[in-house]
Amino acid sequence: MTTNQSGRPDGEAGGGGGGSPAQDAREERRAGAAATRRGRWTDAAAVLSFALIAFWVTLRFWLNPAHGVRDNRSDQALFEWMLAHGARVVTDFAYPFGSDRMNVPDGVNLMANTSVLSISLPMTPITVLFGPRTAFLVFLTGGMIATATAWYFVLSRVLIGARGPAWLGAGFCAFAPAMVSHANAHPNIVSQFVVPLIVWRTLRLADGGRWLRNGVLLGLVIVWQAFINLEILLMTAIGLGVVVAALALGRPDLRRQARPFLAGLAVAAGLAAALLAYPLYVQFFGPGAYEGLSRLIRGYRTDLAAFTAFARESVAGNPEANRELVKNPTEENGFFGWPLVVLVGAIVWWLRRSPVVLGLAAVGLLFAVLSLGREIQFEGRATGVAGPWAALEDLPILHSVVPTRWALATVPIVGVLLALGADRARRLARDHPAARPQIRFATATVLTMALLPAFPTPLPSARLDPVPEFVTSGAWRPYVTGGRSVVTLPLPDTDYPDPLRWSAATGLDLPLARGYFLGPDTRPRAPEGRIALFTAPPRPTSSFFITIRRTGQVPPVTPLTRVSAVDDLRYWRAGVVVLGPHEHADALRRGMTELTGIRPTYTGGAWVWDVRPLTN
Repeated sequence: MTTNQSGRPDGEAGGGGGGSPAQDAREERRAGAAATRRGRWTDAAAVLSFALIAFWVTLRFWLNPAHGVRDNRSDQALFEWMLAHGARVVTDFAYPFGSDRMNVPDGVNLMANTSVLSISLPMTPITVLFGPRTAFLVFLTGGMIATATAWYFVLSRVLIGARGPAWLGAGFCAFAPAMVSHANAHPNIVSQFVVPLIVWRTLRLADGGRWLRNGVLLGLVIVWQAFINLEILLMTAIGLGVVVAALALGRPDLRRQARPFLAGLAVAAGLAAALLAYPLYVQFFGPGAYEGLSRLIRGYRTDLAAFTAFARESVAGNPEANRELVKNPTEENGFFGWPLVVLVGAIVWWLRRSPVVLGLAAVGLLFAVLSLGREIQFEGRATGVAGPWAALEDLPILHSVVPTRWALATVPIVGVLLALGADRARRLARDHPAARPQIRFATATVLTMALLPAFPTPLPSARLDPVPEFVTSGAWRPYVTGGRSVVTLPLPDTDYPDPLRWSAATGLDLPLARGYFLGPDTRPRAPEGRIALFTAPPRPTSSFFITIRRTGQVPPVTPLTRVSAVDDLRYWRAGVVVLGPHEHADALRRGMTELTGIRPTYTGGAWVWDVRPLTN
C-alpha cells in the first residue's frame, strides 16, 4: 500500500474515508465541536478544582459559624465593617470615601484605608441578606477562586495557549504559601483576579487600529483594582513595566507596535487619572490623611531564609520553625520551600533565551531584593548589611508600602514561570513521541516534589465572642440620638476589634468612639509627624483602659483622671458606655464606675453606663 503526500493511504482523503468534500467538511466541523466541548469540560473542571482548594483553605470557617480567623481577628472585624459600609453606600447613599460611623467625632478617611469598594458595593445583597460575616467569607473564598480562574483563562487563552500548564500556573498564583498566609483575613490581597486582566489588557495595547478601545479597557481595569488594593496595583505596574521593557529590547519585531501601544497607554493613564483624581485627593490630602507608615511597620521585612522555608499553613510547614522568620502569620511572604526555589532557577536557566522569561526573572529578583527591607536579616538575626529599600523607603507613596510585601509580588511571577516550564515540557513530549512517557513522568515527578510540600492546609479558626443582645436588639438606639456615640470597654483598636463587628452587625447604625483604622498621629509632639497610627491618637481615658486590658489591674483613680474621663466622654460625644464579654470585665467595670461615679446596669449581655448626664 502506498501513501499520498498527506501520509494517508492512497484513495483516502482528509480522514473522511474517501468521502466527498462536503462530508469531509461536516466531519471537520464535528471534530471541532467535539474539541470545543472537551475544552469546555476541561475549563469547568479547572474552575471546580480551584473552588475545592479555596473551600479547603477556608473549611473551618464554613463548618463553624461562630468561628473566625484565629490569627487575625482584627482585620476580619475591619473587613466586616468595610463590607457593611459598602452596603450602606448603596442602601443609604452614604459618602463612599469617608465615614463618621467610626472614630466619632473625627471620622475615618476610607480612601487612606482599605475600603474595597470594588467588592463591597456589588456584594451589598449578600451583606444585607446574610450579614457581614457571611459576606466576609464569600469575599475571602470567592477572591481566591476568582484569582485562580482569571489567571487560568489569561494563561490558557493569551500567554501560553495550553490548558494544563495554565491550570498549574493559575493554581500557584492563587494558592501559593504567601497567598494562603494573607488569607488570614486579608481578602483584599488574595483577591488578585484583576491583575491578570491588567496584564492581558496591557499586552493588547499593541494591537494596531484599536488603541482607543484598548486604552479605555485598560484604564477601567486599573480603576477596578485601585478600589481593591492600591499596593498590589503599584507592584503590578512596576512588574509590567520591567517585562515590557525586556520584550522591547529582546524582540526588535515588537518595536513596530510601539506607536499604538504608547497611544493606548496614554489613553489608559488619562482615563484612570480622571476617574481616580478625586478619590486620590481625598486619600492624600483629605481629612484623616496621613504621611506614610511608621518606621516600625516599614521595618517589616522578608527574612532571607524565608524564601527557602516552608509556610506554617502548608503540608511541610512548621509554625515553631518560622517564629524567627516572620512578624506574624499573615505576612509569610516568600516561603516557597527550597525544592521550588531550585525548580524555578532551573526553569529560568532552561528558558533563558526567552525575553519574557528573562524579564520575569528580573522582576522577581528585583521584588525579592526590595522585600529584604532596609537591613538584611537572616534566620532572625540582623546582618548589618543595608538593603536597597533603605534608599527608597522615605519616598512619597513608597513610604506607605510594607517592604515584605514585595516578596508577595513574586508569587504570580513564579506561577507564570511554572506554566511556561510545564508548557515547554509538554511541547517536548509532543515533538518526541518515543520519549513521551519518560518526559511526562519526569515532569510530574519534579512538579510533585516541588509543589506538594507547599500545598495549603486549612486555616486555623477560633470562636468569636457573640455580639451582645444589647447591640442586636437595638437597645442602644435611644442613647445615641442627637449625634451621640457608643463608647465600648475597652475602646476598640488593633488589639480589641470586637466593637467593629458589633457596628457592622447593625449596618453601621451604631456609631463608635475611636476604632481600628489607619489615621494620622495628630499629637502636637508626635515623634514621627503625621504618620499612620492603627487607631486614633491616645487620650487619657483610652490609655487608662488599655492598661486594664493588658494587666487586669485598675490604675489609681485621682480627681485629675476623673476630670479627664469626663472631658474625653464629652469629646467622643458619648451617650452610653458598653462593656461586653472580656477576660478582664470585672476590672474594666470597676474602673469605669470609679471614673464616672455611675453605677452600670446589666442588660442584654452587657454592662451599660448611661453617661448622658455627664456629657450634656
